[in-house]
Amino acid sequence: MAKEELQKKVDLAFLSAFYGGLLTDKQRQVLSLHCEEDLSLGEIAEEVGISRQAVHETITRAASRLNEMEASLGMAARFRRMESGLEEALSALKQQDYHRAEDLLTGLLALDQEDTDGL
Repeated sequence: MAKEELQKKVDLAFLSAFYGGLLTDKQRQVLSLHCEEDLSLGEIAEEVGISRQAVHETITRAASRLNEMEASLGMAARFRRMESGLEEALSALKQQDYHRAEDLLTGLLALDQEDTDGL
């Protein structure tokens, strides 16, 4: 599998963790088989009892819905920013750079407050 295709699957699975509840049951099932179980379109079609074309369309619609939700809400991007900031703060603490850790954590709290105010 090409690196680009693998990254697309990882990104879809990541978005699904945030917004999967907004998909239909069939979209969630097909996406899970595609991203998490790494089944081919043919294998998914056989498992679910639909055509390969229907599997492809279901994945496309689900991906579109997930991307729309992320564009609107930005929860996955926010999570990644927070995770990155926390990792940096932890690194600073391990290096006993308490001032830098405090600055990073203060920045994350401000970011969290901005995000909360925007909702």
